[in-house]
Amino acid sequence: IIEVVDRNQALRYRCNIQDSISRLLPPTMRTCLFALAIIASLSSSATASWSSRSSVVSPPSFVIAIRGGANEYETKFETVKSGVIEKASKKIEDARRKIVDENSIIPDFGAQAEQIISTAIEEFSRSAPSTSDDTVASTAYALKLSELETTLDAPLQVLYLRQLALLREQALSSYRSASKASESSDYEAMLAADAQFLRGAESSTRKSSAWTYDSERSHLQNVMNEFAQTTKKLTETRIQSSQQQSTAMQFLQHQQQMIQQLQMQ
Repeated sequence: IIEVVDRNQALRYRCNIQDSISRLLPPTMRTCLFALAIIASLSSSATASWSSRSSVVSPPSFVIAIRGGANEYETKFETVKSGVIEKASKKIEDARRKIVDENSIIPDFGAQAEQIISTAIEEFSRSAPSTSDDTVASTAYALKLSELETTLDAPLQVLYLRQLALLREQALSSYRSASKASESSDYEAMLAADAQFLRGAESSTRKSSAWTYDSERSHLQNVMNEFAQTTKKLTETRIQSSQQQSTAMQFLQHQQQMIQQLQMQ
C-alpha cells in the first residue's frame, strides 16, 4: 500500500512539473511533448503486459525437473529393453524358421513362448536401474515392462496362429484317412481328429496370454462336417446307382428266361 501511495505521489509531482514546463513552451512544442509522453506510456504498458504473460506461461521449475527426471529414466529403461528384445529375437527367429520355413510343428511351443517372455522379463528386472521410492521412475519402469511383453508376444502369437493352421491340416488329414476305412464311421473319425487337434492346440498355447484356438477348432469341425455330408451324398448316389443296375440286370434276366421258354415251346 505504501508503495502504491508513493508511486501516485511521484506521478502527481511529475505531472505538475510537466504542466509547469508545458506552459512555458510554444503550442507546437507542447503537442510534440504530449505525443511523446503517450508513446512512452503505451510502450511501458506493453512491456509490463508481456512480462506478465511470460510469467504465466512459463512452467514452474519443479515441473521441469519432473519432466527431465522422467525422460532420464525412460532413456535408461529403453536401452535395457532394446538389449533384452535383441536377445529374445534370436529364439523367436529359430521358432519361426521351424514353423514357417520348414512347416514343422513344435510340440511344446506354448511352453517355449512362455519361457522366452518370462526370461526376458527377469533379465529386464535385473538390468534396469533401481526405482526405489521414486514414483516417476516406477511409472516409467512399469510402462517399459509392459511394452517389452507386448513386443515379444506379438511375433510369438503370429507363429502360434501358423502352428494352429498346421495342426488343423494334420487333424483333417487324419480324419480323411480314418473315414475311408470300412471299420471306422465318420462320427468316430471326427471325434478322433478333434481330440488330436485339441491336444496339439493346448500344448501350443501360452498359458498367461490371451491366445485362443477356438476359431481354428470351429473351422476344423465345419470342414469335417462338410466332408462327411459330401461323402454321405456320394455313398447314397453309389447305392442308388448299384440298385438301379441290379434292377436292370434282374429285368434282363427275366426277359431272357421268357425268350428261352418261348423257344422251347
